[in-house]
Amino acid sequence: MIIKSVNLETVCGITSTLPLHTIPEFAFAGKSNVGKSSLINALCNRKSYARTSSSPGKTQTINYYNINEAMYFVDLPGYGYAKVSKEERAKWGVMIEKYLHTSPSLKAVFLLIDCRHEPSANDKNMYDWIVHNGFYPIIIATKADKLKRSQYQKQTSILRKGLGLRPEDKLILFSAETKMGRDELYEVLDNFMEE
Repeated sequence: MIIKSVNLETVCGITSTLPLHTIPEFAFAGKSNVGKSSLINALCNRKSYARTSSSPGKTQTINYYNINEAMYFVDLPGYGYAKVSKEERAKWGVMIEKYLHTSPSLKAVFLLIDCRHEPSANDKNMYDWIVHNGFYPIIIATKADKLKRSQYQKQTSILRKGLGLRPEDKLILFSAETKMGRDELYEVLDNFMEE
């Protein structure tokens, strides 16, 4: 996959009507500060197209990135950020659920988990919720450059067990710094595009 053009086309807030597209959409979910923007930038070969932030909870909208006029990367609001009110978090939940239920073009959901830690209750809930909505998320274990190579197997086992993954569920170790896992992700996207 070669990404030639990237365009932040639509930004939807809580009250927005979500756009209906005919080309495939790929959604990226994960808790605040897990590296969703960094992942999108790495996939798109851009330094700072998707805004990264040192303060978690920044993505409070659903952002649609048009890729090559052929697909959309859909950046969902980060969940589980404590400094945001419960009411606000509930609204984001409704927004994400509405998206999962109503997008006719959604091909796959990528769930980002920080590979250095055990999955949180929020991560597990998100995984279960995505499955409940009829998708099997592809797990992206971010920040893999922070681990030693000898820790990879142990940490992926911890993630698989903590989320309750099935043996066939895909888990990709990824680093926005070193681009580890990027080619594997391109392959997954290519396979979905060929379906």
